Amino acid sequence: MRHKAVGIVCTFSLLALAGPAYAHHAFEAEFDLNKPLKLTGVLTKVDWFNPHIYLHLDVKDASGRVTSWELENAPPLMLRRGGLDRKALPVGQPMTIEGYAAKDGSKNLGWVNTLHLQDGSTIVLITPSQQAKANLQSTGNQ
Repeated sequence: MRHKAVGIVCTFSLLALAGPAYAHHAFEAEFDLNKPLKLTGVLTKVDWFNPHIYLHLDVKDASGRVTSWELENAPPLMLRRGGLDRKALPVGQPMTIEGYAAKDGSKNLGWVNTLHLQDGSTIVLITPSQQAKANLQSTGNQ
């Protein structure tokens, strides 16, 4: 009975650790450098949590139909170290983003590199090559 309890605890521990490992991925695993993306819309939400931040942008097409996009970038700590904080990205702000679309064209998902704000300012976030370098450093495969 004791071995069975240890086995159950080990199994649940491994499952709990598998979630964060699966969630963190390299740029190349999900996004395509050959699919540049440029969208103009309104920022509706910012998820500022690990392993990546997500910006949610509502984009209107020519017919007025709104499509919601989820745009990913680096972990919050990397962006904070670069000088970006939550206050720089207020919900409700119109903006144009540049980045790359997901490999799977069926979902409205992208990697955002650059934000062009309504006031004319530009925020450059972490690029795919910077993210790849950070992934190598975090795994020790330099």
